[in-house]
Amino acid sequence: MDKETLRLEIIKNLKVIYDPEIPVNIYDLGLIYNIDIDDEGNVSVLMTLTTPNCPVAESLPQEVHDMLVPVEGVNKVNIELTFEPPWDQENLSDEAKLALGML
Repeated sequence: MDKETLRLEIIKNLKVIYDPEIPVNIYDLGLIYNIDIDDEGNVSVLMTLTTPNCPVAESLPQEVHDMLVPVEGVNKVNIELTFEPPWDQENLSDEAKLALGML
């Protein structure tokens, strides 16, 4: 599987994970800053949370990891959590803004 197809499969899996406080998936919320895939299928995800005190700060990165491991073509998954830059509403996709009544 080529990297772009694999990236799309990864995004599809990320879109089933929802923030517990906002009825929008984490990808459209803009919590995923970067997805890097190397030639061996190792995936590194740079992500954030809506706030550092988010109630799922411990469990959400693990949920992302567990959702990506079974994707065909993925070898290893590394999740890095960052708060730089901090998340804000500008990170929302148009789909998320529409779902939240912001468009």
